[in-house]
Amino acid sequence: MLAFNTTSNWPTFSFIGIPGLEAAHMWISIPFCLLYLVALVGNVLLLILVRTEQNLHEPQFYFVAMLALADLGLSLSTMPSVLAIFWFDVHHIGLNACLTQMFFIHTLSSVESGVLVAMAFDRLVAICAPLNYSRILTHYTVACLSGAALIRGATLLAPLPFFLRTFPFCGANILSHSYCYYPDMLNLACGDVTFSSIYGLICVLCTFAVDAVFILASYMKILGTIMKLGTQDRNWKSLQTCACHLCTVLVFYLPLISLAVLHRYTQETSPILYTTMSNAYLLITPLLNPLVYSLKSRQIQAALRKRFGVQRVVAGE
Repeated sequence: MLAFNTTSNWPTFSFIGIPGLEAAHMWISIPFCLLYLVALVGNVLLLILVRTEQNLHEPQFYFVAMLALADLGLSLSTMPSVLAIFWFDVHHIGLNACLTQMFFIHTLSSVESGVLVAMAFDRLVAICAPLNYSRILTHYTVACLSGAALIRGATLLAPLPFFLRTFPFCGANILSHSYCYYPDMLNLACGDVTFSSIYGLICVLCTFAVDAVFILASYMKILGTIMKLGTQDRNWKSLQTCACHLCTVLVFYLPLISLAVLHRYTQETSPILYTTMSNAYLLITPLLNPLVYSLKSRQIQAALRKRFGVQRVVAGE
């Protein structure tokens, strides 16, 4: 039966912020604001560059733009609740708002993982079949891969809010993060959550686990091809074309794995470490991705210099 009383139907949830440092929340908000600002400006700038610079109208940079869109969505999804805690000491959120935030966080994380797979495929074709690159990676292919990542994430994760709506929440409803996270909310639900828990695990396996396998397989094939090229100089140059993507994969998966491990052993983890890692999980990726591509991609560096009127100084002049 889904007919619960009013309290069970419309529960509120509480964010804990950073335990033990409540008095310093206003000061803690300063670095958080700066990090969010850098993430937002960096990703918007990447989108503007890919949109306006003709030399960035390539499949590789279209995927970078998709990554920037997902990062923007993640930042904007978590920013209201995180800054509300630190700025206004607002620790409560209603069920509908919490479910909406949770859906966007999980869906955009899935989309980002799917885009990373598409980028691995792009590098695979560029190195293993360079003569067929323009024939395989057409605008249509890029649109299909990006659309597939979006549809997969939205379709697989759409049932999660509906699962949570069927449960009463009869405890204190204190969330472990500064945002709404499906496993966290499921732990607060009363009743048999076995099916919902299994479905959540299936979603993880069908997105992050499968994507990680595809990325690993792509790079095994890429390394095999690079080893056959002969000279070390050619090997190094070929591997350098993958540097940005490899850094992005590490930036995305390392916080994700760390948070999963901490969530598994939450009772043995320091609350401050757990909260810090949960905030870093959704803040580090949008923050570092624009920096990685700005520092490692020569085409984006050239576009930045052109955009801001900075001339490259040549040695000896």
